[in-house]
Amino acid sequence: MTSLYPLIADLEARGEPAVVCTIVRTRGSVPRHASGKMVVRADGAIHGTVGGGELESRVRAAALEVLAANSPALLNFALRDPAAGDPGVCGGEVEIYLEPLRLRPTLLVIGGGHVGKALAHLAKWVGFRVVVSDDRADQCVPGVIPGGDLYLPVPIAELPRHFAFTNDTWIVLPTRGVPVDVAGLPVLLAQPRAYLGVIGSRRRWRTTVERLTAAGVSPEQLATIHSPMGLELNAETPEEIAVSVLAEILQLRNGGDGGPMRVRSAES
Repeated sequence: MTSLYPLIADLEARGEPAVVCTIVRTRGSVPRHASGKMVVRADGAIHGTVGGGELESRVRAAALEVLAANSPALLNFALRDPAAGDPGVCGGEVEIYLEPLRLRPTLLVIGGGHVGKALAHLAKWVGFRVVVSDDRADQCVPGVIPGGDLYLPVPIAELPRHFAFTNDTWIVLPTRGVPVDVAGLPVLLAQPRAYLGVIGSRRRWRTTVERLTAAGVSPEQLATIHSPMGLELNAETPEEIAVSVLAEILQLRNGGDGGPMRVRSAES
């Protein structure tokens, strides 16, 4: 059977959720033995096999539950008596470990300018999967923003056709202006995400809010957007702004409060 490891590596690189089902122990007569593997994708598609039939059907169903919970599971099956609920009659026993792929969080950088480049570089360095998008194809290439895992030279409105948003997608918009933000934010607000931030001054954000409100975006939706994004560091250069934004994202992702560590040291 073809090795599943290249597929697993590809799924991880693309940030696609899946569960790896591995036979870890067998006893007696079984259809497949220890180390046999099957990969179950989010749409239920399977690659490889842990034995076929009712056993495989049950493992597939359990894998989808594992994917939803993002927590591993260990399954034990006896293969003796279908009348008693067993998924087979081979006569043996099998133990299967279900492991969801530990996907890296994704930073979706929309905007290929100086700040976008700095954000992509810093996010890659701290362990994010980096996706770069810009409707200007010449600004959405490795030569302009090195280190991206995926490049999507499309308008924001088309992103859902090319990119799978998840609850661990962190979206930043270091865009070139209000018109781009106003056109794209309603689409992004409709997607699963962990964070949605927009670059710019408070005045720029007020203008954006006025136009989005006129377009029918509700105050509750607007309240979920971080703008100006980042922590207040008096940042000026693209690199400093990137530090500010990634600091806010790490604070939110890791449950920090953004306060100085010195205060805690003094209190302890």
